[in-house]
Amino acid sequence: MEQPITIGLDLAKNVFQVHGVDATGKVVCRRQLRRAQLLLFFSQLEPCVVGMEACAGAHHWGRELAALGHEVRLMPPAYVKPYVKRGKTDAADAEAICEAVTRPTMRFVPVKSTQTQAALLDHKARDFLVRQRTQIINAIRAHIGEFGIVVAKGIQNVDRLIATARNMPEAARAAVDMLAEQLRGTQARIDAITARIGERQADDPLARRLATVPGVGAISSSAFAATTPDVSAFRSGRDYAAWLGLTPKAHSSGGKERLGKISKAGNRYLRRLLYLGAMARISARRGRRRTAENATPDWLDRMLDRKPVKVVAIALANRMARTIWALIRSGESYRAALA
Repeated sequence: MEQPITIGLDLAKNVFQVHGVDATGKVVCRRQLRRAQLLLFFSQLEPCVVGMEACAGAHHWGRELAALGHEVRLMPPAYVKPYVKRGKTDAADAEAICEAVTRPTMRFVPVKSTQTQAALLDHKARDFLVRQRTQIINAIRAHIGEFGIVVAKGIQNVDRLIATARNMPEAARAAVDMLAEQLRGTQARIDAITARIGERQADDPLARRLATVPGVGAISSSAFAATTPDVSAFRSGRDYAAWLGLTPKAHSSGGKERLGKISKAGNRYLRRLLYLGAMARISARRGRRRTAENATPDWLDRMLDRKPVKVVAIALANRMARTIWALIRSGESYRAALA
């Protein structure tokens, strides 16, 4: 077999597809590999460019292949799909990956380290537990509502919700007590994992600098420090905000620009953290009256006077994303603008 210089690797659980080409673009390798054969196959090749889609397991195999001397390039699956000629097969996907990885305008995803993946796993587990907590609270509220007991919504009313549930008939109280016990256990696990995220954030210099941005707390700064790739891949802060899906989705043609809603592309978790931080800043601003009647309104005050609150929250989240990009790029901490 001739030595390929570029390989497209379609990942799977057990059966992997390899598509390799030489310097002239001639196909020199097209075969399937079992999981146990993958590293042995690449260890027998000279160092080459290996393209893969950034999916589950991609970072693990990226680290393994990089240790063998190969140059690993991960690509978003959405950017590879246009290169699939016809049909959906593993061979066609591997060929498309091999073609896409050579494009000069292709955007790549850096391979994450084990420490970075471990930090993100804490965030994913916490997000999962928070959703479970919401489900349990809604279940308790729905069950006691069938007996005519109504409690206001909100996480701040959980203690009142559990206390009111004791007014239910004796026959129905056992099931609600079981859900309440599960709620307390879930909350304890959330507190434990939140504390672990806080410890990681305190030990990370980048996360501590990002936490100086108004609206960005320990959880948000830790998530951005672990998730954000090399900012040199973004030409400006707007590109970074677009990567997070916080810029309008364009549908322009014939010289007419049409901007719609935000694209909602990229990482949904990071976008939600920015939105929640923006809403917290807006709530604090609306709840605090100006110290002087002739105080000059800033950008946020002017936006709140003209736009709906949630629209302002998205715009503020966009500005926060640009600030985060600037801090990561410059290596500085946040400094408020002088009046």
